[in-house]
Amino acid sequence: MPRLLIKISIFFFILVGILSCRAPKLIIMHYKERQLTFGASGHTINNIQIFSSSDQWIVFDTRNNDTEISRTGSIEMVDVHTGEIKQLYKTENQTQYGPGVGAATFSPVADRVLFLHGIRNANREHPYDFTRRTGVAVDINKPFQPEFLDARNIIAPYTPGALRGGTHAHSWSADGKWISFTYNDYVLQQLSKKDSTVKDLRTVAVMTPLSKVTVVENGKENNNGEMFSAVVAAVTASPKWGTDEIDRAFDETWIGTGGYQRKDGKWQPHAIAFQGNVYDEKGRAKTEIFVVDIPADITKARPGEHLEGTEESMPATPSGTAQRRITFSAEGVHGPRHWLRSTPDGKLIAFLAKDEKAIVQIYSVSPNGGAVSQLTFNNFSIQSSFNFSPDGKHLAYLADNSIFITDLQTKAATRTTSGTTADEAPTGGVVWSNDGKALAYNRYVSNKEGRFLQIFLLIK
Repeated sequence: MPRLLIKISIFFFILVGILSCRAPKLIIMHYKERQLTFGASGHTINNIQIFSSSDQWIVFDTRNNDTEISRTGSIEMVDVHTGEIKQLYKTENQTQYGPGVGAATFSPVADRVLFLHGIRNANREHPYDFTRRTGVAVDINKPFQPEFLDARNIIAPYTPGALRGGTHAHSWSADGKWISFTYNDYVLQQLSKKDSTVKDLRTVAVMTPLSKVTVVENGKENNNGEMFSAVVAAVTASPKWGTDEIDRAFDETWIGTGGYQRKDGKWQPHAIAFQGNVYDEKGRAKTEIFVVDIPADITKARPGEHLEGTEESMPATPSGTAQRRITFSAEGVHGPRHWLRSTPDGKLIAFLAKDEKAIVQIYSVSPNGGAVSQLTFNNFSIQSSFNFSPDGKHLAYLADNSIFITDLQTKAATRTTSGTTADEAPTGGVVWSNDGKALAYNRYVSNKEGRFLQIFLLIK
């Protein structure tokens, strides 16, 4: 064989090897798809923690569109095996202005459902709003008996352990003892209407059953809480350019089923990763990943600060919280709205960003910071939030109007449903059952009464 031909052949095989590493094989495998709900109403599932601990039930709210929480009045659950539906909670005096309920999740250890609930006196003058919602739980064996978990007090003097606004997107820690959520402050929102220098800044908070919190009565605006709440992510209205200061914290995840191992070798049992908006030296905003380590006791304030906040300031973070930035990218996080996710062992935090071809892929970074690794290598962008399988070996997500599963060891992607038009495609989150044997998701289905979000299961 001529020398030139040999060189060309060697180059060809090297090129094939490089491309094989860059784009792992796409496997087409049609899992068994089963429609679980059929009613003439919406059946919106959350993007995480929708299965009961036994995997018998899936909880949902009756929205038919993601934007309709304010006019949605029912939380229900469906039996995975029989399709039986049970209503768990229904709002009183529901109108287009509220109260509204939605974003329901199951406790990972108990038969208890948690969902966001608009303030009970919502009306045309005071409608459902980011600063006017709270977290309510219902025992599935005692339906229609709500328990308000986070206390709310919007009248000074404020109360340590209570917040002053709206809590949202509640997420349980793996042991079911802590709950994280995003938070918007009503007091500062109202002050901002009079003073343009004041801003209502979205941030991240937690609650845990350290003590019950009792507040002063104020009609239905205030409520007592079964848990003690505190803001844990520090935000500022005027972050300095080129620093790690942020003016918004959002879309968080608990790290690991039991925390993570820090650089010093010690175990950090309670920690959250979240997205935060920073500004570069030229004042351009971008989203990066942050971690906050949380102490076991969140009831203590730093000297001179107020956990409950003041009439001019946000509630302060507890003594012992430690916040740091762990990504320093050129372009920041990119893609559809998504919540960060952690592997069960707490070693990786996953997020969406664009690759060199501007395709949205899933990447990961250690909670201790360091190098960023690419986890997916598709030729099309991720279209949804994503979730790790319970054993931490696979990722499930929506792309190319199909549900995909990526093997984290081989990086091979499996198309598990047929590609469809956007109108027929799965939508929202793709959520694993606790035993890892099924995936649940939403899809619109048309019938003689209209077009409604239904729940589907995907089983191998």
